[in-house]
Amino acid sequence: MKEEEILGILPLHIRTIIKQADINWDDLQEIRLRIQKPVILKYRSKACYLSEQGKITKRKEQLQREKDNIEPQDMKEMALNSKNKNHGFKEALKKSGLSVISEVKKASPSKGVIAEDFRPVETAIAYEDAGAAAISCLTEEHYFKGGSKYFADIRAKVDIPMLRKDFIFDEYQIYEAKVLGADAILLIAAILSEEKIKEFYDLAKSLEIDCLVEVHNEKELKKVVACGCDIIGINNRNLKTFDVDLNTTSKLAPLIPYEAVLVSESGMKDENDMKNVKEQGADAVLIGETFMRSDNIKETMKQLRSCL
Repeated sequence: MKEEEILGILPLHIRTIIKQADINWDDLQEIRLRIQKPVILKYRSKACYLSEQGKITKRKEQLQREKDNIEPQDMKEMALNSKNKNHGFKEALKKSGLSVISEVKKASPSKGVIAEDFRPVETAIAYEDAGAAAISCLTEEHYFKGGSKYFADIRAKVDIPMLRKDFIFDEYQIYEAKVLGADAILLIAAILSEEKIKEFYDLAKSLEIDCLVEVHNEKELKKVVACGCDIIGINNRNLKTFDVDLNTTSKLAPLIPYEAVLVSESGMKDENDMKNVKEQGADAVLIGETFMRSDNIKETMKQLRSCL
């Protein structure tokens, strides 16, 4: 079968994933993909796996551009000499009730462009006015269409904690986060070894930066617990299928053997979802798409909190 014929029989979201993953088209032609659920699921899984690898490859390219712009030693010195104010990310999440981390993002790998009319600073100010505990801002350029400039522009206009959300795998990115004024960074257990998690966690703490350490399953959680991380994010999205299941929070939360700040990520669409994860022990939620598609952020925030 021709490439166009294979693509033509697949749902749009799977075609998008396959294109992003740069799958070997010879493999698809040999298999002669047909519309049968087991076959589609097989290729969807493969596409998502390759896409995860592709994300890191693309992020390495971005990192090299950043290093070309500012040398690693210069970035480190800037971070160590930074006078940026710390806004207390962990403390903001520990307040009574269910704290909300509102996310500024233009696009995502699973949904493509979410906000055509992207106004990051205006959105962030609206989040602060609506009562968000913190703001998450994407700085990955290729898949999420984010950027360090968006982060810096927002930091200059809001006075609540900010999380730098990115694929972090190099200490340079942590020093850069400090220079940008980040109060916290995201560490993803799926792409880091236990040793790297501990190394990056300790480095961030030395710079007075909190770490939201994200897990998707029990295996990843064991690595994070071994490192003693104090803010644990449970992502309800399956990386292989992109499906969202809030039961992921209920399954993993009881397995944390010590008191940590628990953040439930992905899938918060309405007040019942908020109530659900709060009952499972979440201290905070991270919400992106629901807000980015909202015409009235303050009203959406009010509605999400209505059952709490």
